[in-house]
Amino acid sequence: MSNLSTTSDDILASARSLLMSGGYNSFSYADISEMVGIRKASIHHHFPSKADLVRELVKRYREDGEASIVTLEQNVPDALDTLKVYANHWSKCIEDASRPYCICALLASELPSLPPEVATEVTKFFRFISSWLTKVMECGSKSGALNLTSEPHVEAEAFLATVYGAMLSARAYGKPEVFSTILAPALARLTPTVPH
Repeated sequence: MSNLSTTSDDILASARSLLMSGGYNSFSYADISEMVGIRKASIHHHFPSKADLVRELVKRYREDGEASIVTLEQNVPDALDTLKVYANHWSKCIEDASRPYCICALLASELPSLPPEVATEVTKFFRFISSWLTKVMECGSKSGALNLTSEPHVEAEAFLATVYGAMLSARAYGKPEVFSTILAPALARLTPTVPH
């Protein structure tokens, strides 16, 4: 298998970089053209509109996330450990700036102004993460690995909001350690007082 990226991959990578640094409305095909070194017409050939481009970017982001979750579930069967690994993933990404912010979180803050097809993909991402976290909470509650004080779906939404709120705070303060500081009490609250 070749390691060479395709033109569409290069376009998506530059769009992701531009999106991360300024949001949906911060870049144009002219910016991508300059970064990738191709004409705007070539970008339009691969992605007829900016909405098509960002929709595909978010779709692939969600699919990558789904594949990562499958791997996580296969390697980490304990629910509390799963939540810790998930939180630690984001903590490391924020610390080393490899993925300092989730593109779907960034786009969610722009949801009212996004094209409907992009907004739909962003919502699908959050529904997927919420559904997965609900499953983790349900399994953890049944096995005794998690201490829930609310229904699993409520706990899932609270944990999701904590993760994404912590991302936002770390970014706002410019201090990566803020993420872990915020997540620690949430994980402690879910930890059973008696080991399972």
